[in-house]
Parts: sequence; structure tokens; C-alpha cells
Amino acid sequence: MAYEAFAGVYDAFNEDADYDSLFRYVCGVLRAHGVEDGIVADLGCGTGELTLRLAAAGYDMIGVDLSPEMLSVLREKAWETGQEGLLLLCQDIAELDLYGTVRAAVSTFDTFNHIGPAEKFRRALCRAALFVEPGGLVLFDMNTPYKHAHILSDNVYEIEADDAYCVWRNRYDAAACCTHIAVEITYPDMDECDKEAFTEYAYSLEEITRACRQAGLRVEHVADGEDFGPLRPDSVRYFITAVKQAAGENE
Repeated sequence: MAYEAFAGVYDAFNEDADYDSLFRYVCGVLRAHGVEDGIVADLGCGTGELTLRLAAAGYDMIGVDLSPEMLSVLREKAWETGQEGLLLLCQDIAELDLYGTVRAAVSTFDTFNHIGPAEKFRRALCRAALFVEPGGLVLFDMNTPYKHAHILSDNVYEIEADDAYCVWRNRYDAAACCTHIAVEITYPDMDECDKEAFTEYAYSLEEITRACRQAGLRVEHVADGEDFGPLRPDSVRYFITAVKQAAGENE
């Protein structure tokens, strides 16, 4: 899922996202673990709202996304704000290949939900962990199985912005624990219509923890990914703090 059609209108459709609170939480976790500067990779960076905030906070940012269109939007934003020192890589994070190690990797807005089935998800975590220094962090959020079953489910959502209109249709597959999504974007005064289809996979916290362990990561904390408080049975998003283990280190 690369969000080709979404790139130009993603920010307009996502304008209610609380990037400031997300940035404060991520930055707080990084600094609490001694990661106050150095290289940080934003995996599935999209149009770079979090990437740019972290860059402004003093981190040397690498933005990784499968969509060249998303990276193009990010590059333009960086130029407009004078933050031109970003390294942007067009890659599938399940096949992540950085030039060296980073102090932390961050992935938000359910990027890892788009990676599946389970074996590919585990591989993506392994690739992320491979490039993180021992003692460094992998911070990521994921939509919960509760959200898939009770919020996404088989619902249809309509999203309207000034220059585009989106219809988002979900089809929940309980047996496979995933949601198949079809998106149609239309534009005022234009005949063209963009369509995309993709699948989000839901993983239990036990599955996520096991996958982290296999990647050499220790899950240190799980918060609610919306308000960053304690996790609840009806939380719609996990936010996971995982620490890269040193070679031979046991949990």
C-alpha cells in the first residue's frame, strides 16, 4: 500500500490528526531513554508531519516511505521550511536497507498494520531492529483488533476536503483478522477519479510482543495510541515502546 492517489490530498483528509501531541509523546520517550540527538528513521513517513517536527527538535532524520508521491510532498515541505538536510528513501520497510545504524526508528499512523500477513510483519520488525543500535528504540503504533472488529468493521466513511472528496469502504474478514479497504477519491470540477485498494492486518498484543522478541526487541511499554495514557480494552490503537537488545541479552 503506497497511497499514490492520496499523496496530494493526504494532509487535507488528515487535518484532525493531533501531530503536536504525537510529537510530544515520541520526543518525550526518546529523551527519557537518552536519545536526545543523532539519527532517527521515520518508517512510513508519509508527507512528513512528524518527520519535520523531529528534525526541528534536533534529530537527523531519515524518512522512509514506499510512495514516491508522498516523499515528493515531504521534500517540498522541507524546502518551504528550510529543512533540507533530510535523507529520504523510497523503500518497502519490510525490505528496509539503511546505510548504517540509527539511534531509534519511529513508525506511526498504523504503518505496520499495512504489512502482512504475519510473516512479512515479523520481517519488517526484524529489518527495523537490524539498523537500530543496541539499547536504541523502535517506537510504533498499530490499530488494535478491537478497532478492526468494532470501528472499521464493514463501515463506509465519507471524508470531504476543499479540493477532494473521499469514500472509504471497509470489508472486515474476521477469520483472517484483517480489513480490506477500497478508497475512491473524486475532485470538484474534474472528471477523473482515483481508486486504491489495500488491506490492513490486525495483530493481538501477544502477537506483536512475540514478533518483537523474535526481532531482538524487548517491549518496555504499551500505551493507548490516541491519548498516550494507559491501555484500555476498547483502545483503538497501541503505541509500543520497544528496546533493542544487545547480543545475547535475555528479556
